[in-house]
Amino acid sequence: MRGSSATQSGPAPFDLAQARPGAPAIMAVINRTTDSFYESAATLDEAITAVEAATADGAHIVDVGGVRAGRGREISAAEEIERVCPTIEAVAAAHPDVLISVDTWRHEVAEAACRAGAGLINDTWAGVDPEVAEVAARFGVGIVCSHTGGLSPRTDAHRNRYGLHAAEVVDKTLSGVSELAAAARTAGVPEDRIVIDPTPDFGKNTYQSLRLLRELDRFADTGYAVLLAISRKDFVGEAIGDVVPPDRLNGTIAATALAVERGAALIRTHDVRATADAIDVTLAITGEAEPKHTVRGLR
Repeated sequence: MRGSSATQSGPAPFDLAQARPGAPAIMAVINRTTDSFYESAATLDEAITAVEAATADGAHIVDVGGVRAGRGREISAAEEIERVCPTIEAVAAAHPDVLISVDTWRHEVAEAACRAGAGLINDTWAGVDPEVAEVAARFGVGIVCSHTGGLSPRTDAHRNRYGLHAAEVVDKTLSGVSELAAAARTAGVPEDRIVIDPTPDFGKNTYQSLRLLRELDRFADTGYAVLLAISRKDFVGEAIGDVVPPDRLNGTIAATALAVERGAALIRTHDVRATADAIDVTLAITGEAEPKHTVRGLR
């Protein structure tokens, strides 16, 4: 659902409870930035164009962010609000059937975004601001609980303590997101509005990120919807070689198929059409969905 102050008309937005293993939702990345690692929609018009393309290709959710995840110049909460809220308002008016997510770790931005029409808070920095969960509860919206290994926002991991192959990374990540989910429930967020994200690359090296995908079913077994945000990330590029983001699509799609088979309920992506095709084929193979057009050899 959208924030309680949003004007409701026409079809209801995509219900977060519909995202589940065997029927994953696609979350399209809409970066209202000038310096994101892969794609940016620096102007409002560019953002709206990106949303139009994403929804036409099958996105159920659009994730609007105003600050790049990595290092860069300081962006104040006021500037972040100025970047994301006009986009959220425009999308809410033009696409009432789409669930709007705001990618932020700040409660001030989360509150402004919910007032503008966001229905999900994608807190990618692991509850560093505990008031974000309170905002989600107050507005009746969903929240993503992530794991960053104790990193401060917009910092990079350096020789983290998990070790190259330690299974400890899965235990610690699972414990971390479960604790944040419990805190969100305590704040008043309903269980079916809570999403957990193991957050590959954040506070983890490539070996550790790969281990998380290998054991993704452990996260799905919690009963919470699992978000996987792996689109063109560094661990994908390093799994292939020394590969830059523009050349990581094929690797991302391979990882996406595995994640869907292992229970991911939401896939965050820069490439909606390719992701939708990967999901369709994966679910047809697993038998969780029917192929969409079957005439070969039948006529």
